[in-house]
Amino acid sequence: MRGHTVSDDPLAAALRPPPDESPEARAFRIAREEEAARVSQAIDEAIRAERQANKKNKIVRVLLLGQSESGKSTTLRQFQRIYTPTAFREERIHWRAIIQLNVIRSVHTILGALATHRKQAVRARARTLSDAQWDSRSHLVPSMRANGKAKGKARVADPDSNYEYDHYDDPAGDPAAHAMVYADAYSDEDARADAELDMLGRRLTPLQHIEALLRALLVPPSEDEPVDLGAGVAPSPSVLGLAKEISVRPGRWRAGGAGARPASAVSAEAADESQRVLFECRQDLMRLWASMRVREILALQRVRLEEESGFFLNDLERITEYNYVPTDDDVLKARLKTIGVSEYRFEMEAGDQRGTQWRIVDVGGSRFQVPTWVPFFDDVDAIIFLAPISAFDQSLSEDPKVNRLEDSVLLWKNICQNKLLANVDLVLFLNKCDILQRKLDSGIRLARYVKSYDDRPNDMETASKYFRGKFSAVQRTYSPVPRKFYGYCTSVTETTTTAGILASVRDIVLRQNLRSVRLA
Repeated sequence: MRGHTVSDDPLAAALRPPPDESPEARAFRIAREEEAARVSQAIDEAIRAERQANKKNKIVRVLLLGQSESGKSTTLRQFQRIYTPTAFREERIHWRAIIQLNVIRSVHTILGALATHRKQAVRARARTLSDAQWDSRSHLVPSMRANGKAKGKARVADPDSNYEYDHYDDPAGDPAAHAMVYADAYSDEDARADAELDMLGRRLTPLQHIEALLRALLVPPSEDEPVDLGAGVAPSPSVLGLAKEISVRPGRWRAGGAGARPASAVSAEAADESQRVLFECRQDLMRLWASMRVREILALQRVRLEEESGFFLNDLERITEYNYVPTDDDVLKARLKTIGVSEYRFEMEAGDQRGTQWRIVDVGGSRFQVPTWVPFFDDVDAIIFLAPISAFDQSLSEDPKVNRLEDSVLLWKNICQNKLLANVDLVLFLNKCDILQRKLDSGIRLARYVKSYDDRPNDMETASKYFRGKFSAVQRTYSPVPRKFYGYCTSVTETTTTAGILASVRDIVLRQNLRSVRLA
């Protein structure tokens, strides 16, 4: 077979001067090529100069990574609260509309769970109960048996607890099975409680109007339509009608609603109207959340509102006041679903690093957005990766077959083994430790969901040590080069402890930035 020569190269052939090129054409071509080379070299020099200037001007780049609802946005708000307090205080009032929507979202979830339970109860009561046998251990829940074999059993021992279940043939805790079993014990007292809840739901219909109003304020007409709720029970159609959570592009929502638009008389009036309606509905809202019947049904449906971001039902009396202004803690707890990637820039106003410019890139955590992470790996000083370890018993909203904790471990593994990040400091936040502790304290067995946990004590200290060891082992095994492990157990909505952790992270990042300047 004949070997390839330079003349076989199609690119070389395309760039070869024409054989009949005149001296004038040749001189023009050479001059043009030299000019193109000078422009290319100037661009390369400008890029190098910008990078050098950035380093000399103390520009620090940090990437926030983690799955959806892992706490990335809250971590960013903590940075802003600590290091740009003036700007953070000025923005607090703009979060009132977000918090109002969070309250309405929780109400949707409750009313949706009630509607689902009611439908399942009606279907279950239509069944023939001649083969039903009461569970002698419980006055509340019967065991349904067919041919003498237990078909399913569920127990709610304490109405205040969302977690005390016994599962047999239904290890996943099928809500339909729970509702069916519970329905067979449906009493006159339950019927009266449900009738009262129906009346409460009808009295809360004004929330539908203010929800539409807030959506119009927060999402510009050019933005995409709202997306489905990403967590919890997908609400069934309720008296409120709307049951979707809005999503906005980072950095756009203020311009679209809570920032520029309330400056107008129309938008300011609309914002006040939303708070007025909440104030008028406050008694019904508090009665709904205080209802023991609601707590029982949420437990049967396995809905854990307290674990979701943007949960404010325990603060309804304060938040529904007519003159309500969000606190720092309210802003940190608020839930705003974002899509896309955005770079936040701010300059430290306090501390010994005052004047240092920080650029924190907050990227989307949904599965379809993970491939968009790679372009941001270039020229980054550190990565803060958030793994919500409280989600050991939850699945991804995008793929219910995938466990959230397992997904976080796989994402962490991919970050650790990426060669582009071999010399980048990785900081791990084992987040939502407060929720993890509540789950363990309530009796949920970690070993049931994480088999390798075996017979270790089911307490917070042991569990956090176990998770820290597992994630550390992943980094040690898959990192291209050895590097120090920085791992913290965090609850990023908590201010005092998180401030200390972020101070440590700041020092880690600044040391890495200083090393890169010296090596440049």
